[in-house]
This record gives sequence, structure tokens and C-alpha cells, in this order.
Amino acid sequence: MKAAVIHRYGSPEVLQYEDVEQPQVKSHQLLVKIHATSVNPIDWKTRQGALKLITGNKFPKILGFDISGEVMAVGANVTRFSPGDAVYGSTIFPGGSYAEFAAVPEKIVALKPTNLTHEEAATIPLAGLTALQALRDQGNIQSGQTVLINGASGGVGIFAVQIAKALGTEVTGVCSTKNLDVVKSLGADRVIDYTQEDFTEDTAQYDIIFDAVGKRSLSNCKRVLKPNGIYITTLPTPEVLVQSVLTAFLPGKKAKFLFEQPNTQDLIYLKELIEAGKIRTVIDRTYPLQELAAAHAYSASERAVGKIAIAVAS
Repeated sequence: MKAAVIHRYGSPEVLQYEDVEQPQVKSHQLLVKIHATSVNPIDWKTRQGALKLITGNKFPKILGFDISGEVMAVGANVTRFSPGDAVYGSTIFPGGSYAEFAAVPEKIVALKPTNLTHEEAATIPLAGLTALQALRDQGNIQSGQTVLINGASGGVGIFAVQIAKALGTEVTGVCSTKNLDVVKSLGADRVIDYTQEDFTEDTAQYDIIFDAVGKRSLSNCKRVLKPNGIYITTLPTPEVLVQSVLTAFLPGKKAKFLFEQPNTQDLIYLKELIEAGKIRTVIDRTYPLQELAAAHAYSASERAVGKIAIAVAS
């Protein structure tokens, strides 16, 4: 099969489109023919070597997490899927979706939303689950609360705005000038242009501040958090790690971080919201898998609005 492979860490040019061996399906896995995947910041950070303490120095590696495609074969112990099913989900760290086929555990995929194309569905899993698990599991989000999403026009932020709104909260989105209309269209009740205004200097206070781009800290945000408010980030810096431990044992404001956990139940939950018209994706650009290096470079520029989809040749 064809795949985008790295043989060393480095710039986008280390991604090579080449022939590799097709994966073999284990008893609990599905063999999925991938129609589309997407780019997440963790992909190019891994490619750069920023996570090599975790990913190690064994090559070649196939990166990428999100998948949308067709089940081609199932392992002996698989009970919920059959060949021909259209599914979406993600792979296990450190990836494997930048390829024509992937072997994925049954417990981390779900049937694809019926109203999305494969390219659209492939932009959902990692970013959508990150947003859902941050707000629901870390934030204990409740109807009637006030929620601020920093990075509201980014890959995670677009889903966080919509999920928070679907769960009955008052949502404030923070983004740049050019993305104000996009964030408003996702349902944000209020939008702050960070080039004109610093939300941490605002008079409003929030029950939850979700920093979907890892640009602020609890210290920055304390003034605009309510007395029992929760600050959540996707970037576990040393400061955040310390703050999360300290605030866990003290009353008042909390700091939390999230490592997304792929699972079927949450994918089904997102699927239901999508099919009900409560969540949609925003795709900035779509690249073929052969041009993955360009897609990585564009993602790393932090100019993308929403997600970058990758079409995998059939």
C-alpha cells in the first residue's frame, strides 16, 4: 500500500510517499481502507521530534490519527462491524492514518455520520473528542454556565464552541479579526477579537475557560474565572502540571489539562450531534496524501481556519 512515511525527524520534507507493507489485522481489529484523514498539530510536532521521548527513534513511522473509510476485513473477535461498513475514528498513538489502510481496534471507531463525506468525517475524531472530553469530563460543563473558548476558530475550537452551545451554555469565542464571522456562524453568543482586546482584561467572568490553543495559563485567566471556575488547556506545560496538582486539593479555581482518549461511545455521541445538525465541521483546505508535506507546513503556520483534510487515493 501507499503511505506517507518518515525515516527521521525533521522538516515537512522528511515525509516520503512510498510503498509499505499493508497491516495485518489482529483479533480485535478492523482493517479500514482509508478514504480520508486530517492534520492535527500533534502530527507535525511528532514529525519535528518534539515528542521523541515518547515516540522513540525507531523508524520508519507512519503518523496521523484521524480516519474515515470502509471496513475491508474484521478480526475474529470483532462483533460490532462488518466488511462494507463506513466508519470514522482514530488510530492509537503515535498514529498510522497517513496511509491507504490501517488496522484499528474495534473499541475506538464508530459508524460514520451519514450526512458527512469521508473528508468531512475525517476532520472530526481527534479534535472533536478533545473538545468534548475537555468540556464534559474536565470542565463538568452544565447548562446555563458561561464558557470561553480561546482559539475558537482552530481545529479543536470550532467543535468546542458548538459542543458548548449544544449543551446549553453561553459561549464566548476568542479569535482573530478575519475569523469573527466564522465563529459567530458556529453559534458563539459573543466573539472577542484578540488583536483588539485581551479577554483576561475583560469585565466578564466565566465558569469554564478552555484554552484550545495552549496560549494562556491559569495565572493569566484567574481574574476572569468565577470563584469555582475551571481553566482547561490542551498543552500540559510544567506550570499547568503544577497548578493542576495544587488546585486539585484546594477549594476554588481549578487548572486541568486533557489527553484525548479515543473511544466508540464518544464518537457515537458526536455522530448524533452531527446528524441532528448541532455540529458541523469547517475545512480550510484539502490536500491529497502525496502533498502531505505542504499540508503540515500550512498547519504549522497557524493560519488555518478549522481543519485541514487529507484525501487518500483509492
